[in-house]
Amino acid sequence: QVQLVESGGGLVQAGGSLRLSCAASGRTFSRYSMGWFRQAPGKEREFVAGISWSDSSTYSADSVKGRFTISRYYAKNTVYLQMNSLKPEDTAVYYCAAHAAVRVSSNPYEYDYWGQGTQVTVSS
Repeated sequence: QVQLVESGGGLVQAGGSLRLSCAASGRTFSRYSMGWFRQAPGKEREFVAGISWSDSSTYSADSVKGRFTISRYYAKNTVYLQMNSLKPEDTAVYYCAAHAAVRVSSNPYEYDYWGQGTQVTVSS
């Protein structure tokens, strides 16, 4: 079992930055690839970024490349999403998720565990 708790969301002006954290519990956390997803009102949940457990390879959606960075700190069982140059269209609830596989997947249905989400609001 893996439990995930996100934090770090909030209200920020366009062009600003936020860092989201996802704290994981469970002794097998290191064997899960991790992903960040987001969901805006009336829209489907979409992949934002992911990191593999095996070699820490990272992947990002085109919409956030160059602005968002995913990283993980094994010693603290934590995954981060550094978000820079935020835009109003980044407004959404952000979720972290764990996928019991080596490769990162952009398909939310392939993830086994989810956090409760944290709201990010970017004002123009």
